[in-house]
Amino acid sequence: MGKVRAAITGVHGWVPEDVLTNADLEKMVDTNDEWIRTRTGIQERRILKEPNTGSSDLGARAVKGLLEKTGTSPDEVDFIICSTATPDMMFPDTANIIADKVGIKNAFAFEVNAACSGFLTALLTAAKYVEAGMYKKVVVVGADKMSSIVDYTDRSTCILFGDASA
Repeated sequence: MGKVRAAITGVHGWVPEDVLTNADLEKMVDTNDEWIRTRTGIQERRILKEPNTGSSDLGARAVKGLLEKTGTSPDEVDFIICSTATPDMMFPDTANIIADKVGIKNAFAFEVNAACSGFLTALLTAAKYVEAGMYKKVVVVGADKMSSIVDYTDRSTCILFGDASA
């Protein structure tokens, strides 16, 4: 039998409807559209404004869309890894909360918190588990509600972050 190879078989992302533009930020901090665009290329960022929502809600929407898009039943998933720098709470892990929200009941789950490199860390970890033959169907999701921790008085950081999942 040949070596088991991990492969990405589907991708899906989700962003909130509410938009925070550079013009909006001009009203909040000493900045302007040109300054932001020339330094970052960013024109807008999405913000999750729904009350009582967090990174798990972002992640659940992306995972649900992925399962629908690929025709995968939640029962087929045997492992889920969530990369987030903004967990809903200390425990349970955001991956477990997402699994519960989308009906993934019999999967191993854990969270990776490695900031910007977190999704890549989660993806590489998932690949190694698949190649070791431990799991067959793994969902890797990155989800962050950065708006919950961003300091909107700090122009050097508030221009960079929004809320999204994939």
